[in-house]
Amino acid sequence: MPLTSPQHLVLAGGGHSHALVLLHWCMHPQRRPTGWITLVNQQSSTLYSGMIPGLIAGHYERSEIAIDLRRLCDRAGVSLVIAEITGVDVRQRQLQLRDRPALSFSQLSINVGGGTRPGPLLAIKPLEPALETLDAAQGPASPPFQLLGSGLAAMEVAMALRQRWPKRRLQVLHRPESVPSRLLSSLSQLKIDVLPSTALNPCGPGLRCTGSQAPEWLSSSGLPCCPDSGRVRTQASLQVLGHPTIFAAGDCAVIENQPCPPSGVWAVRAAATLAHNLRAASEGDRLRQWRPQQRALQLLGGVNPEGCPQAWALWGGIQIGPHPWIWRWKQRIDRQFMERFDQAPAMESKAMDCRGCAAKLPAAPLEAALEAAGLKSLGTAPEDAASLGKDWLQSVDGFPALISDPWLNGRLTALHASSDLWACGTSVASAMAVITLPKTAAALQQELLSQTLSGLRSGFEPQGAQLIGGHTLEARSEAPTPLSLGLQVSLSVNGKRPARPWTKGALRAGDQLMLSRSLGTGVLFAAAMAGAAQPGDLDHALQQMGTSQHPIVEQLQTLISPEPEALLSCTDVTGFGLLGHLGEMIQASHHRLQVVLDASAIPALPGALKLLKAQHASSLAPANRRSWSLLDPTQDHPAKVILARAGGSGAPEDDQAMLELLVDPQTCGPLLLGCTESMANALLQANDTAWHRIGVVQAMQE
Repeated sequence: MPLTSPQHLVLAGGGHSHALVLLHWCMHPQRRPTGWITLVNQQSSTLYSGMIPGLIAGHYERSEIAIDLRRLCDRAGVSLVIAEITGVDVRQRQLQLRDRPALSFSQLSINVGGGTRPGPLLAIKPLEPALETLDAAQGPASPPFQLLGSGLAAMEVAMALRQRWPKRRLQVLHRPESVPSRLLSSLSQLKIDVLPSTALNPCGPGLRCTGSQAPEWLSSSGLPCCPDSGRVRTQASLQVLGHPTIFAAGDCAVIENQPCPPSGVWAVRAAATLAHNLRAASEGDRLRQWRPQQRALQLLGGVNPEGCPQAWALWGGIQIGPHPWIWRWKQRIDRQFMERFDQAPAMESKAMDCRGCAAKLPAAPLEAALEAAGLKSLGTAPEDAASLGKDWLQSVDGFPALISDPWLNGRLTALHASSDLWACGTSVASAMAVITLPKTAAALQQELLSQTLSGLRSGFEPQGAQLIGGHTLEARSEAPTPLSLGLQVSLSVNGKRPARPWTKGALRAGDQLMLSRSLGTGVLFAAAMAGAAQPGDLDHALQQMGTSQHPIVEQLQTLISPEPEALLSCTDVTGFGLLGHLGEMIQASHHRLQVVLDASAIPALPGALKLLKAQHASSLAPANRRSWSLLDPTQDHPAKVILARAGGSGAPEDDQAMLELLVDPQTCGPLLLGCTESMANALLQANDTAWHRIGVVQAMQE
């Protein structure tokens, strides 16, 4: 029977099976199930297991073996949620997540991989802590580095470590009867000590490679699992036994009566059947049965005593090698696998409009419209918030969904809107929301709204604010893919008016310009739409954007309480970029001022300047470039802003990238304040300071 509409398919985990399912939908969008699809994974990328030994050995950089799940989801029309999965509520049909609300699903697919079985030493899986340990354990240290395990994976890791550390003492602790004699001989030739597992020193440095075990939450969720490995049991259709709307594949699953050991080989081969059956189940079509072969060819990488790479080919009890050409064959297969993800169809080649605060109207038509409507002062002397009598400040903000995760998008919108009040020296006390939902089935709208509201609350409640009401609308345009990008949130925020609110127009000669965080969100998300941004750079940006700045406002209020005159001027840097908002401060101030910016001190998010040099830019950036006029002297007056660089000028491409950074539109951007030198020094000396001194204000020389 087909699933009843509406459908929300949730892919739990970014393992090899799901990565290939996403790739299949990229290549064949007509085969993608209808409705809303969400991938949930703890990281935005996943490492290809076949190349991990090569990564350990030093043959590859991490970027060469990482599958970019965010880029893959964007191209497959799938929402991406970065979160830790903690369980499944089968009865309520919810995937439970840490530190955020559960996701409701009508159909669930599980491909979460497995971890190393419990025991002494640090586990090889999850991989990230193991890689950090290896990075920290360089050199011929003592005591010896131990590897506990009897499988082929432990042998391959041992040989990879020999390439990584040619002279370090290595020990493999194993059960002798479980390892092929030719492999043991090769380990000995590489001067890797082969010892019984009883020789383990549990306090020494080492890794545990003792087989795979599925995450504990699978069995605790009540799904049918194997008692020894915790792997969820499925039919040949990959449907979990007794749960026809839940599928599972990869290392966390095993087909009933057709057991195969956990291996990336079978996870890869199951993907085609899984992709077909996820769509077929939603439409009531016949499901395919997958019967994995009992044996598979395994290519095991290694090294000879001279340090040259080589590999074995193993098929059941048959071993060929070791030989260098088998290594070259393995490399070719692995690289071809990764190239498939690079060849996924790109988004439309036409220029795409940016989202978030980069979707705001450019300054020129905004000012012209305000003047035509008789509201010129709102464009020529704007403030971040307006006073409501003597007691309250009010502001409004919002934008089309920046990212496909509705909870995180709600949180970012709340923090972005709050920054208008933070720039006045107060926190938000209450907020009201207008949320426009995509035109879709009511149950999906309910889930999108619930996730968005929870995200808004997560941004407001830590600063003592309440969401007190609002309004919902349904869009009249065609719903996008994924549906979550059809959300638009607008917020009215209110806060108690300080006795002396900070304003844009209170800069004074001698003030130091301080910036609270790095720039570059606009170009990073613009480049992401073209598939050019690195996953780690986007992760870093989202982490910064999702961090509330209300604690630093509280810090500022504490520091200025003995001397309120130390800080009078502040604004938040948003859609018009640093230079545009700085220009508003200069224009609104009552004195003839000039600002000297230190280009070498202006912080950029990782990857931002590199992307600007490659001529990526937000769709709002061209309009923002009118602010460059602040850098140009006129016949009668010097420039209002001077861009200098400590130590002299940089290369032309560096200077141009900095000019572009100055007009890059920011979502959840920094606070920019002018304060006395003593106040600036106090901020820079504070523990865990986020502040950067980027310039100084001086009286304009006639």
